[in-house]
Amino acid sequence: MIPARRNGNGLDIFDEVFADPFFGEKENKIMKTDLKEKDGKYMLEIDVPGYDKEDIKIELNEGYLTVSAEKNEEKEDKDKHAKYLKRERFTGMCSRSYYVGESLKEEDIKASFKNGILSIEFPKEVEKKVEEKKYIPIGE
Repeated sequence: MIPARRNGNGLDIFDEVFADPFFGEKENKIMKTDLKEKDGKYMLEIDVPGYDKEDIKIELNEGYLTVSAEKNEEKEDKDKHAKYLKRERFTGMCSRSYYVGESLKEEDIKASFKNGILSIEFPKEVEKKVEEKKYIPIGE
């Protein structure tokens, strides 16, 4: 399994300038992910705080498992005389993709969401049924 990153809104220029070259990519601030392996299964735990279950989508396409979350909060400001000087609460979309292989199917994947953590479990390698060879007996 190989993580592929598709994220970044380009708003924090200092993270890009001062990124640690040792890691190769800048650190993801959204959707931090832990990957575990146990009993022939992979388990992903992804932080998606502030999102509801309905905001999250999981898609399997051409061997990539993509998790995306979208939040649109356009609340009307009740105080018409005040204006925002800074808004840090996230509104928008973020996603992460992981290469899981071509043999994985949607029915092999189980997901749950609790306390801002999305848990996804799937088999390490989907068993392929080995076709049993059938031999034709040779008579006398």
